[in-house]
Amino acid sequence: MELDPKYDHYDFPTTSVETREGHPGHLTAAQGAQVHQLRMMLEAEGFSQRLDTLTLLRFLRARKWDANAAKKMFVESEQWRNGLTIWEPAAGAYRSLSLAPKEPEKNPPAEPLKLDDLVRTWDKDGSFKRELSKYYKQFYHKTDKDGRPCYFEKLGGVDFDALKREEYTNDRMLLNLAVEYEKMVDPRLPACSRQAGHLLETSCSVLDVQGVGLTGQQLVINYIRQASAMSNNNYPERLGKMYVINAGFAVWALWKLVKVFLDPVTASKIDVLGSGYKSTLLKHIPPENLPAMYGGQCQCQGGCELSDAGPWQEDQWRRPAWWEKDAADDTIENKPTEIKTGKDVTAAEGEAPVVEEARATA
Repeated sequence: MELDPKYDHYDFPTTSVETREGHPGHLTAAQGAQVHQLRMMLEAEGFSQRLDTLTLLRFLRARKWDANAAKKMFVESEQWRNGLTIWEPAAGAYRSLSLAPKEPEKNPPAEPLKLDDLVRTWDKDGSFKRELSKYYKQFYHKTDKDGRPCYFEKLGGVDFDALKREEYTNDRMLLNLAVEYEKMVDPRLPACSRQAGHLLETSCSVLDVQGVGLTGQQLVINYIRQASAMSNNNYPERLGKMYVINAGFAVWALWKLVKVFLDPVTASKIDVLGSGYKSTLLKHIPPENLPAMYGGQCQCQGGCELSDAGPWQEDQWRRPAWWEKDAADDTIENKPTEIKTGKDVTAAEGEAPVVEEARATA
């Protein structure tokens, strides 16, 4: 896979464990050309951040290799990052995300909230996560047998009214979720890739829905819609596998309805399981990595949900994340991308013939 010297500064493997066509290290000539095309289109509109090859490939795959559709998705995601919004189901529209402890929908921020700033400062002492965990457990913990980071979420039994009373608004919880996504992207996935010896771009998720039904669940459903909108629109191609466990009749019925509308590849990544889920999880997650509460052997001191244990905490695999560095170090001057001619590029892995030069205006 051809890397771009201006943007592709990776310190981890870049050949994907996923060998399907269109994944890093497994590109056709046409797909390689579409990466260049998308990058030039975005540079022409003044974008200079997150134009690395792996990121652009994810947006292209998410939009079935339609460069214009991928560009639209990327631009809208960048707009979201620079002015965080939240889907408001009651209004059927987006509004500014607010950190107001009460009635955030009535108390918008004085200035738009920027994710790149907040990922550096949000919950630095871990107090938000510790307190939230008493009501709603959401945590990354070690890896599955493929080396991917595991994410656990206990949605069943969450009292969203109680969360509101404790000032855990949907806005704050979604910001916390976005920051955790950013930390999955860096440093968790790079550390896992270094340990595995190949590129890993996805996670393994376990969603515990015990107690979730179809009636009296409007607050839960609203939160799921808000979280899904955020993840689908801004973190494409990040789901490796999801196990929905403790599913009752209502969840099974809902899954049958939803599944027919999903892309077959996405649907194949989701397994809905009842109370007898433990043997399935243990086929895919080593017992020493799976928390005891889910049938494994791991009992981290202080609780697995607060340990953040994984390769990203180990000196051998961890490197400073982009958000841990000086912001000035990440600045890229937006000059026209110089692209080598086909004669100058070694024909490796089906790399695409390219034009002489892409002239972009900053």
